[in-house]
Amino acid sequence: MAVPVAADYPFLDVLWTMVVFFIWIAWFLILFRVLIDIFRRHDIGGGTKVIWILFVILLPFLGVFVYIITQSHHMAERDMKQAQASQAQFDDYVKSVAGGGAASEIEKANALLSSGAITQAEFDEIKRKALAS
Repeated sequence: MAVPVAADYPFLDVLWTMVVFFIWIAWFLILFRVLIDIFRRHDIGGGTKVIWILFVILLPFLGVFVYIITQSHHMAERDMKQAQASQAQFDDYVKSVAGGGAASEIEKANALLSSGAITQAEFDEIKRKALAS
């Protein structure tokens, strides 16, 4: 039994194999991207989603290319909305964790002063500490 060596697999064959492998991976990325977009759409009903999925699965190249040609603008809009929603959610989380800083502490102390829970001297001390930090 002959053991293959590097001389039995020329360099151009290696390059061609890498190109084919790259195209194969890229194809699956595009296919999954289209399927994910079909499932996350809220503007079409379940029947239309089933038709698109069957089209993409039964005629994969044609189905994916038709979907990209007809829906690419809407795909980009949905991506942008999702990114904006994620950014807004992250910003809200950061604001809730950060606590608002000195202005927030002074505002809380002012509310306590107005309700009579603390004295003017205690308010002044809280305000001084908040402004010092």
